Amino acid sequence: MKKIPAILLVDDDDITNFLNKQVLNHLGVADQVLVATNGEQALNILARPDSSFSPAHPVLVLLDLNMPVMDGFEFLEAFQALPPAQQQRAVVVVLTTSLNSHDLDRTTNLPIAGFLNKPLNEEKVATLLRIHFGPLVTAE
Repeated sequence: MKKIPAILLVDDDDITNFLNKQVLNHLGVADQVLVATNGEQALNILARPDSSFSPAHPVLVLLDLNMPVMDGFEFLEAFQALPPAQQQRAVVVVLTTSLNSHDLDRTTNLPIAGFLNKPLNEEKVATLLRIHFGPLVTAE
């Protein structure tokens, strides 16, 4: 099975990060699972000059919207300001507990590939990977 190079969980809730990381590691779908507790940390991870992320080796970003320091909306706005080559490194999917219409409206012109409701499970991960990374990436 082919794995994606990395998944970046961006959420301020330690328990959510722990559980999502457990699911992703159990499924074996990524070479590494990284965690950021706010949008600023996530941007720093994505912009590291030594990162191996590239369009050929993308990172899946699972982004919560409501966080301190830099929330998901602010992250998405800052992400849009990155050079196109850096933006192409990442597939950003909003992972949230609420898909309310106000949040959906606020993300209309922002660079997201979709929405998922928390919590992650095998079916959601498999569908997400199939849609955005093709049939070669599957859960174990």
